Amino acid sequence: MHPAPSVIIFTTFSGLGFGLLFWLGLGFPSVTGWSAFAFFTIAYLLAVGGLIASTFHLGHPERAWRAFSQWQTSWLSREAWTSVASLLVMAAFGAGLVFANSRFAPVGYLGAALAIATVYTTAMIYTQMRTVPRWRHWTTPILFLLLAISGGALLAGQIRFALPLLAVSGAFQLYIWYSSDTRLRDSGTNLATATGLGHIGKVRAFEPPHTGTNYLLREMVHVVGRKHAQRLRILSLILGFALPILLLLLPFNHILAALAVLSHIAGIFAARWLFFAEAEHVVGLYYGKRIT
Repeated sequence: MHPAPSVIIFTTFSGLGFGLLFWLGLGFPSVTGWSAFAFFTIAYLLAVGGLIASTFHLGHPERAWRAFSQWQTSWLSREAWTSVASLLVMAAFGAGLVFANSRFAPVGYLGAALAIATVYTTAMIYTQMRTVPRWRHWTTPILFLLLAISGGALLAGQIRFALPLLAVSGAFQLYIWYSSDTRLRDSGTNLATATGLGHIGKVRAFEPPHTGTNYLLREMVHVVGRKHAQRLRILSLILGFALPILLLLLPFNHILAALAVLSHIAGIFAARWLFFAEAEHVVGLYYGKRIT
């Protein structure tokens, strides 16, 4: 699929923001007053900024509010509800920390659970897509959750949690890349099954469906060169996981911590680009853009 900047920003920043809210809800770090205000400001800028960015990929952003009406059947709608609930609960929890120097633990735990639920619903928007076998797998929501929790721990300054979580997340990301490369081919979906003509014989396209471009080609068909993808995977692993881990193992100072955060964000940007660019939508079969 075409990696639109808006969805890359959305999935990267909202995951980090809600991941940080998760740790703040659990009391890590245990801050009050202006320190708490600073942490919550960062979390809300990331979470809300990411959610706002997602609306720019809509054909009619002004209609985004309608997503709330389909919660019974739509993971997008469920994401809308859980995100608002999480932000409201954590606002109440944060207000207690900032203005009353008091930590109402049950409210924080509820907000943390809602923050993680928001990340899960975001992941399920992609996981439930039958037309993208690379995404339709149990590993997709786990990856989203791992990245949110590990990135949140990094932003929260929780080195003892961030180190193992970053290592696990990097290893899991590597596993997903190499286990999903043949998922479309292994799914059994091809031009013959798509047209229902496989019983006649070998099916091939005589001509493309049309001579010009269209929405499907712009949004759903994007082919990444293997060498290009391999380089981006290595870059993502180095920047997103290996370098932050190395920086966290050095004697702590704020400059190194900031570099670790920036490096992690850059690496996740690369990983998210690949997440969308390598998503092999089955509609590409009709244009000869997919392995059959």
